[in-house]
Amino acid sequence: MIFVFYSDFCSINLLQQKRQIYYIVKNIGKKVIVTGATGLVGEGVLLECLANPHIAEVLVVGRKTCGKTHPKLKEVLVPSFFELNNVVGQLTGYDACFYCAGISSAGMSEKDYTHITYDTTLAFAETLLNANPDIAFCFISGSHTDSSEKGRVMWARVKGKTENALAKIGFKTLYHFRPGFMKPTEGQQNVKGYYKIIGKMYGLLKILFPNNVSTMKEVGQAMINSIVKGYPKQILEVPDIKLSARD
Repeated sequence: MIFVFYSDFCSINLLQQKRQIYYIVKNIGKKVIVTGATGLVGEGVLLECLANPHIAEVLVVGRKTCGKTHPKLKEVLVPSFFELNNVVGQLTGYDACFYCAGISSAGMSEKDYTHITYDTTLAFAETLLNANPDIAFCFISGSHTDSSEKGRVMWARVKGKTENALAKIGFKTLYHFRPGFMKPTEGQQNVKGYYKIIGKMYGLLKILFPNNVSTMKEVGQAMINSIVKGYPKQILEVPDIKLSARD
């Protein structure tokens, strides 16, 4: 027979309560930075952040306003991600960055695409890490990104190079998200024509290519869950994104 004295029981109960409070404080009320909010992915992620109770504050950083207002939302406009010295103070005190800024490689030279995808991302990431040593960084890459940096597809090589470089600069928590085709969230404004078609065909695409399509909502939710709950892989392909998105 095991005897537990009342004082011991109270101590155990108090310890459990402290652990519960620590969990709540740790996992609720995240402050996040979102880039690329005027694009499909960034806007979709922003909408999920504004609707999610685990996110207390969202700071959008970009060259143009995202055009949205919300009690959680703040915005900093900058001329470029290479010119952040004047706003560093506004970038401090954040738990995570959802880096969704980017551009299609269509019609671009490798030099120009590398400048936007690699140079710009690294400049922003390094500034942010210096301002927030414990910040988690979530990078939107793309399905079929080439980690070897040696493949024939230009954009995949550059994305792979960017992922590899981000892994070396010192983030304690880093995730690379590699979505494929994404169904836009209802109400999104920054949706190009072909993504409107994808949205209409999503049911069929989901059946034919289940490992290559997801919803924009799933991508946003997966990014949020990665910083709240964690994820066992640093690189999240489409099936991982769907799994991480589950509550």
